[in-house]
Amino acid sequence: MGSKLKNIGLISLGMIAGVAASMQFDAIAQKNATAPLPLEELRQLADVFGLIKSDYVEPVEDKKLLTEAISGMVASLDPHSAYLDKKAYKELREGTMGKFVGLGIEVGMEDGYVKVISPIEDSPAYRAGIKAGDLITRLDSTPVKGLTLDEAVKKMRGEPNTKITLTIARKDEDKPIILTIVRQEIRVQSVKSKVVEPGYAWLRVTQFQEPTVDDMAKKILAIYAQEPNLKGLILDLRNDPGGVLPGAIGVSAAFLPKDSVVVSTNGQLPSSKASFYAKREYYAANPMNDPLSRLPDAVKKVPMVVLVNTGSASASEIVAGALQDYKRATIMGTQTFGKGSVQSVIALPPDKQTAVKLTTARYYTPNGRSIQAKGIIPDIMVDEYADGDGLNGLRLREADLTKHLSNDKDKTANETKAATVDEKEEERLIAAEKKRKPLEFGSKEDFQLTQALNHLKGLPVQVSKVKPEIREESAKDSKAVKDDKKEIKTPPEKIEK
Repeated sequence: MGSKLKNIGLISLGMIAGVAASMQFDAIAQKNATAPLPLEELRQLADVFGLIKSDYVEPVEDKKLLTEAISGMVASLDPHSAYLDKKAYKELREGTMGKFVGLGIEVGMEDGYVKVISPIEDSPAYRAGIKAGDLITRLDSTPVKGLTLDEAVKKMRGEPNTKITLTIARKDEDKPIILTIVRQEIRVQSVKSKVVEPGYAWLRVTQFQEPTVDDMAKKILAIYAQEPNLKGLILDLRNDPGGVLPGAIGVSAAFLPKDSVVVSTNGQLPSSKASFYAKREYYAANPMNDPLSRLPDAVKKVPMVVLVNTGSASASEIVAGALQDYKRATIMGTQTFGKGSVQSVIALPPDKQTAVKLTTARYYTPNGRSIQAKGIIPDIMVDEYADGDGLNGLRLREADLTKHLSNDKDKTANETKAATVDEKEEERLIAAEKKRKPLEFGSKEDFQLTQALNHLKGLPVQVSKVKPEIREESAKDSKAVKDDKKEIKTPPEKIEK
């Protein structure tokens, strides 16, 4: 597969000028080493440090060398482990709270440029007139080509009330558009909803943040206030890159039987071997308040479809996997990304202003399926458009990433990569995609949403044109879920945490 398509990226489509990953915050700064330090290798590291200090062409600060050594050591493990400097750590914490300082645009990458997926309503970018489909070619005096999406996002973020000048290429405009925008604090609404037609509602989670469960509960109450006799609900997790674990547990708990197992984890540490339940203490930010307690009982039984695609990762895969295992909802769309690993964010001494984001465990669905490098295969495969899946099926997946963590339950899952096409076919797909109007999830033009409604009404669904072997694997997975359903039990009253 060519480089153009890889640059579009998977999580880029769900990325809102900030950071998003499924993680847990660890209050423990350091843990006792389980093995003696390798003195020979440490001596070699000290020798290289000394060589650089004495022989390199120009002086290098000690702090820079040591910081880069830590960063390289952590980054060499897998694609999701990283050293976080003060700025990155601060941004990560802000992102989980649903706010950040920036422009307010949901962005991806296309042909080496930053592509605007959607401006956030009432944000600086929205007020400046930035539109979906715009390509950002320059940030101040820096050309975007050559930057990674993460590097471009960092340049767009900054301190409140500071300015940045964007150079934009817009379809049907002969000349570049130059806009100067003032950065502001952006508060992201992670949950959207609407009644799409009488009796049927759409509930979308764009990413899992600390306020997500409360926000979702309010949206569901609003839906039932408008439609007391709701016939069907569509939970939309497409292009949702993940977020904090309690958010995923709470969203799942809203629809599952009380005290059900939502997800389990396993890693080296005893604390990483755990099960998480649909109970208040696992998802409520305030232990004295359960936002789900106000929901009508009908929400546990209303027929459901969950929409997913290649951009559905991590926490969204936890939700889809749990609802699929309990046969609570029909999963529809395309195979998800396959990020089934836990990242613990561990603050580092002495000032705890820097941190390490370290992969510490794998996630498993209630039936014990490992999400890692495989993802969730829908019960019904449906393309993004009526005429095919566009670029969605060709975007990068977890299994495409260098040094990705393997799936410990299904070795064949590690080969489940993005489809490979020749260069001519790739160019054709990209050209066709550029001619499309940017897809707005939840709109009348949303093909997958229409198919979800058809399924809920008992009408025919236009299934995917995906390769037959993928459909066969989907059917096999669905049968395995059915066979394993009897193994899912309500946990005992006493739960060890």
